[in-house]
Amino acid sequence: MAHPIHLKEGKKLYFASDFHLGVPDYESSLAREKRIVKWLNAIAPDAQAIYLLGDIFDFWFEYSQAIPKGFVRLQGKLAELRDAGMPIYFFTGNHDMWMFDYFETEMGIVIYREPQVLQVGNHKIVVGHGDGLGPGDSTYKILKKFFNSSLCQWLFARIHPNLGIRIAKYWSRQSRISSTKMEEKFQGEEKEFLLTYCREQEKSIHHDFYIFGHRHLPLDFKVGDNSRYINLGEWVHFNTYAAYDGKELYLKTFSS
Repeated sequence: MAHPIHLKEGKKLYFASDFHLGVPDYESSLAREKRIVKWLNAIAPDAQAIYLLGDIFDFWFEYSQAIPKGFVRLQGKLAELRDAGMPIYFFTGNHDMWMFDYFETEMGIVIYREPQVLQVGNHKIVVGHGDGLGPGDSTYKILKKFFNSSLCQWLFARIHPNLGIRIAKYWSRQSRISSTKMEEKFQGEEKEFLLTYCREQEKSIHHDFYIFGHRHLPLDFKVGDNSRYINLGEWVHFNTYAAYDGKELYLKTFSS
């Protein structure tokens, strides 16, 4: 079911993903976090809602009485925006799928774990992180089911936070985004699994825009004659985001 939104005059919806806070090291992550806060300050005056489409943290796990250390500037800014009445929606990604109720309880940020459809005027917009969609990557799809299971989460929660987060940080250092090199490459439309997913979806039901993260490349492709796929890119190299004004969807770059 689509979520109906009445976009007010002069207001916009903003979308960003893949901040990957925490890697590749403390200093660069902190500089990125401060840049993201500047971006939030810049968009706040004309934002009607903000959508964060996953992998905001390179690792996140909520123990019953503890969360990962750091990222207080981002959390403080999000809390400030929510206290001022700004709706914020968080879509979990493959790096922060172990987000439970902390953001909802502390800040009133709505958490989604699956793609959602927004109905804004005559436009239908599909929004999600993008992991596990489209063809291929069967191994990850199996692992995702396990990681999302209550058994896996219960087992990890039994590990002391000091050890658990240390293990998670080791995993993060092995992730493709933790390299300072731009490893992501565009290899042609036929190999873009999310674009393939969008085109398959479009065969059965029309959507005007598909907005995803996960791919780490800022992309803008036609899905059909009246439909587009936007990938938001990431903030380690690109600082890209999308803005929707009720008529058009724009892929932009933030320059601090």
